[in-house]
Amino acid sequence: MNDLEDAWEVALAEATQRARGAGRADLLRYLDLRRRNDLLRRAATDWLHEAFNSLAADANRAGAAIQIEHEEAHRFRRGPATMVGNQLTLRKGVRALMVESGWPRAPRDGVVRGNALACANIKHLGRTRMNEELVLVASKNGSPQWFILRDDERSLLAESDLHRHFGILMQ
Repeated sequence: MNDLEDAWEVALAEATQRARGAGRADLLRYLDLRRRNDLLRRAATDWLHEAFNSLAADANRAGAAIQIEHEEAHRFRRGPATMVGNQLTLRKGVRALMVESGWPRAPRDGVVRGNALACANIKHLGRTRMNEELVLVASKNGSPQWFILRDDERSLLAESDLHRHFGILMQ
């Protein structure tokens, strides 16, 4: 994914230079917004994966024997849109906890609904009732916040939610 992200940053930098040379202030504002949103998306998705990775590492130090797998350039669907990002899979015996997060990268991928910046899914292999969908929203002060979607309602993702999901894996 780093190659893709590097190529994207180069393309944005080139587009910014062309827009500046053409005197396109409107395009410059859009590209700056896109750059800032991408930074928020990357930071928030990295945090989500690192939080679960840290829980697994702590459990492994205590002898849990959790297998940790990372997949870059992972694609998943959210409604009609395609999200591109990463997937973290934690395996303990026959149980698996998958955390996938991303956002549309190209116009053909669609959009994230609900004025969100990115999406994530927390999935439990064979226990779909425990799965949760997340959306990333910028708060009024500009910091990113993950929200759990339940019946079209949003509730702020808390550390206790991460521990609850990890506990399901450990059962």
